[in-house]
Amino acid sequence: MADATTTPAKPSFHPALAVSNIKNHISVTLEMENSQYGTWAELFKIHARSHKVLHHIIPPPTGKEKLAPKTDEEVELWTTIDATVLQWIYSTISNDLLNTIIEPDATAMDAWVRLRDIFQDHQNSRAVTLEQEFTTTRMEDFPNASAYCQCLKSLANQLKNVGAPVTNSRLVLQLVSGFTEAYKGVGT
Repeated sequence: MADATTTPAKPSFHPALAVSNIKNHISVTLEMENSQYGTWAELFKIHARSHKVLHHIIPPPTGKEKLAPKTDEEVELWTTIDATVLQWIYSTISNDLLNTIIEPDATAMDAWVRLRDIFQDHQNSRAVTLEQEFTTTRMEDFPNASAYCQCLKSLANQLKNVGAPVTNSRLVLQLVSGFTEAYKGVGT
C-alpha cells in the first residue's frame, strides 16, 4: 500500500499505440500517379493531431516545442511512438513511393519531409499535365455521361491539390464543350 507522500507511477501508454489499422482512419493511399497529396496529407495531419503525435511529423511553432525526452523510459516511449507514426506513413503510401522514401533509421518527420518534397517539387509539372488532360477530355472517350462527369471532377480535384484550382464555371464550360453530338442540346 502506497503512503500519502508517494504518487503512483504514471502509465506510459499513448493514444497513438491504440491504432491497430491505420487504413481504417486514412482510407486514401498516396500514389505518385494521382495527385492526392493534399487530401492525404490533410487526413494524416488530422489523425496525427487527434492522437497527439503531430509533432512527430511537423515541428511545433517556435516557443511551443516539447521538451526533449530525458529519462530512458521517455526516450523509449518517444522512439516507439515515432516508429508507430512512421508505420502509419508507410502503410498509407504506394509501394513505389515507399521504395523511394524508405531509409534506414529514418524518423517519421524524415519520411514526411521526403514525401512533401517529392510532391511539391513535381507540383508544377503535374499541374501542366493535369491541365492538358482536363482541357482535352471528351465525353466520347467514356462509356456514359456519369463516367465523363466523374473524370472531369476528379481532374478538377487533382488540379486543386497541386495548387491550380478550377472554378465551378470553368468546370461546367469544360463539361459542356466536351459533350458528344447527342448531348449538344443539353449544353445549350
